[in-house]
Amino acid sequence: MRKFTFLLLVLASSVPSPAQREPVLKQIDHPHNYYFREMYLPQLTSGPSSVAWSPDSRELVYSMQGFLWRQKIDSSVAQQLTDSAGYDYQPDWSPDGRFIAFCRYANDALELMALDVKTGEIWPLTQGGNVNLEPRWSPAGDRLAYVSTAFNRHFHIFAAEMKAGHVVSTERLTGETSTEVPRYYYGKFDHEISPAWSPDGKEILFVSNRGRLNGSGAIWKMASEPGSEPRLVREEETTWKARPDWASDGKRVVYASYDRRQWHQLWLTTASGGDPLPLTFGEYDNVAPRWSPDQKHVAFISNRDGNTALYMVGTVGGAQRRMDSTTRHYLRPRKSISISVLDAAGKPTAARVFLNDAGTGRFYGPDDAWLHADDSFVRGERREEARYFHTPGRSRVPVPAGTYSVAAMKGFSFELQHAEVKVSTGEARVTLRLKPLLPLPSSNHSARWISGDLHVHMNYGGAYRNTPERLLQQARAEDLNVIEDLIVNKEQRIPDIAYFQLGPDKASTADLLLLHGQEFHSSFWGHMGLLGLRQNFLLPAFTAYPQTAAASPYPSNGVVADLAHAQHALVGYVHPYDEEELPDPSLGRNHALPVDAALGKVDYIEVLGFSDHRATAAIWYRLLNLGFRLPAGAGTDAMANYASLRGPVGTTRTFAAAAPGPVTAEAFHNALRRGQTFASNGPLLSFTLNGQSPGAEIKF
Repeated sequence: MRKFTFLLLVLASSVPSPAQREPVLKQIDHPHNYYFREMYLPQLTSGPSSVAWSPDSRELVYSMQGFLWRQKIDSSVAQQLTDSAGYDYQPDWSPDGRFIAFCRYANDALELMALDVKTGEIWPLTQGGNVNLEPRWSPAGDRLAYVSTAFNRHFHIFAAEMKAGHVVSTERLTGETSTEVPRYYYGKFDHEISPAWSPDGKEILFVSNRGRLNGSGAIWKMASEPGSEPRLVREEETTWKARPDWASDGKRVVYASYDRRQWHQLWLTTASGGDPLPLTFGEYDNVAPRWSPDQKHVAFISNRDGNTALYMVGTVGGAQRRMDSTTRHYLRPRKSISISVLDAAGKPTAARVFLNDAGTGRFYGPDDAWLHADDSFVRGERREEARYFHTPGRSRVPVPAGTYSVAAMKGFSFELQHAEVKVSTGEARVTLRLKPLLPLPSSNHSARWISGDLHVHMNYGGAYRNTPERLLQQARAEDLNVIEDLIVNKEQRIPDIAYFQLGPDKASTADLLLLHGQEFHSSFWGHMGLLGLRQNFLLPAFTAYPQTAAASPYPSNGVVADLAHAQHALVGYVHPYDEEELPDPSLGRNHALPVDAALGKVDYIEVLGFSDHRATAAIWYRLLNLGFRLPAGAGTDAMANYASLRGPVGTTRTFAAAAPGPVTAEAFHNALRRGQTFASNGPLLSFTLNGQSPGAEIKF
């Protein structure tokens, strides 16, 4: 008699489509766009995202909701300065007060623009279709430094000669250098970003990873002429957000750093590289600092309340003040759209909402919502990436008069609902009633399917600061039952380490669980998910991390799996393969999976996730055909505090068979361990074989 183990069912399209999703801004040649896309490139948020000072230190100009705004520091009234189909970011005010330079995302590019402060006229400064960002006026106002991909699609610093707010000529200040040192998430070619002028205009500060192994680089300075030799100011492992700024006295430099902390705060150092001193403290991010010309304040962006907000801190005394804009004067008067999303019973239900101008395609969202964008899209289907926000069921969105397209969705079990609404006077109302798809069949006569995302990161260096309560709101809008928050390092820090606990988070409910597990990082052996740890978080949280105390490839994944199993945890391989053939072991990529599976150290595999699911499935089937019982799971690898990500929590998910009643971690994990699951990125399907459901064994 033989036994056939009917493990599981994986659902994902394996037929190549005529058009494929491609990353936003393909002008950037970089091996890992998942990090700089969010942490460096400007993102659309409902709160402020970047700030600069007026020459007299009395006003601020900042980006908010993709528009530029002007506000006096002793006022709560904000005046809108720009209003277009594009999205405007990173303003910088010229020293004579006449112009504001900024970057605009439109037509699949980031171009530099200039605004005449007095007349409101706007004109382009660059038109090459590249990625141009971080414009900074020289102290004399005769040059504009900025970062561009115009040379070899890499980030380099350029300078434009300016006259009356227009570009006369441009030159590249930094050269093309590279390293043969193997870098973690960073490519062979060095980059230079975040320029800032010295008060005399003779030098610039910038961030570069030249000669560096980890992170986005150290802080350097160089003469502001092409070919000048850089000099190291501050050796530190940064993550795209340092953005140093030089004080007008020429002595002090402020920058954002997570050095020896879990979150970014503001630090002061000297232009010659003295030991840094903290300017702010807190378990949240303070970033994008800018000195006031009179040196009395530093303006910055903070996510201490979850969303982004504008703050000032006094350089003497350290008092902080939030710069709210309680009154907003728009260039076009705002009406509003009241959106209701209802379930089949007519009650408000959480959902994902898309709201776009029907003519221009520009996205709008509530003033207090977290705005999100996809990091890839099919260019033949749409002009830019999809943008959305999560609603608790009812939301109000300020918009100009016009016609708008509204859509709502909720996970995999409900139809996508569309509507069109015209806004002319007063408040327009639109109601979207979600319609269930065919009910998901029971896994057997007494069980039901519950869905969980096995791979979510609550906080991972994004624009927002997430909490368990907010993460559960995101999950409810995506119709999930279980979230496995895999706490993980981001470079030297572990942002969510304080949330690690045994059992469900206290914010969980009877039908929605938040569980804090761990992702163990080793690019040498492959990454692993550890679910249901019952004793402690495993340290070090990563191996084979060069130039650190964890540079050794020991402990191997097999050792880590044994440690996790000693805590009765589940061990899985996450986003394992992007190539169908097993990699050469010398490449150090996931070759430990077959060995660990053969040794019984692996409890599941992410067949669907942040990898090539066809390549992963091909290797998974080879392991199954060798007789290894390897249940399939799915995890989005969602960075849930990102403004730009490949998809929200639950984009790929595991459906597990569970008994009716409250959802429990034990039932979910046991179903995964037994293979009573199926993995999907959309389709819903169940079947039996000889009367048996997934996870059962058939004897013949």
